Amino acid sequence: MHEIEKEKWEDLNPDELLRLDRQLCFPLYAAARKVVSAYTPYLKPLDLTYTQYITFMVLWEKDGLTIGEIGERLHLDNGTLTPLLKKMEKQGYITRKRDQEDERKVTVHLTKEGRDMKQKLVHVPLQVGKCTPISTKEANELYRILYKILNAGVPVDCDHTK
Repeated sequence: MHEIEKEKWEDLNPDELLRLDRQLCFPLYAAARKVVSAYTPYLKPLDLTYTQYITFMVLWEKDGLTIGEIGERLHLDNGTLTPLLKKMEKQGYITRKRDQEDERKVTVHLTKEGRDMKQKLVHVPLQVGKCTPISTKEANELYRILYKILNAGVPVDCDHTK
């Protein structure tokens, strides 16, 4: 295991800090890639990407969200979302509707095909969960830690000048 022996980041020496296995971002990045790739065998036959899959999830929870609201939920910017949503619209899964009062606002609605996709994908979380080498208890602890990071937003007490 790659545990850090010291209590504070400041107590680590520079050589220790610059090791790849000491970078908080690296195992998050590599594990995310590995887990996301586990979805591919289930999504590829339906001509879906992982990002389309999680977009479906957001819209199944609440249809009619704005592009900004979807981006907020998925931690994606409009530049990433717009081409993704255009593709989903072309595939017949969603419609995009510009707000009559504020043309900058675009709401996204599932079509019948988009709602029906839920039934085709309902087995995916269970199948992927069974493929991961962690228990549901460990998964819950991981969720707790990851959402703590996600919900913290931009660290306000970080000094970016050093």
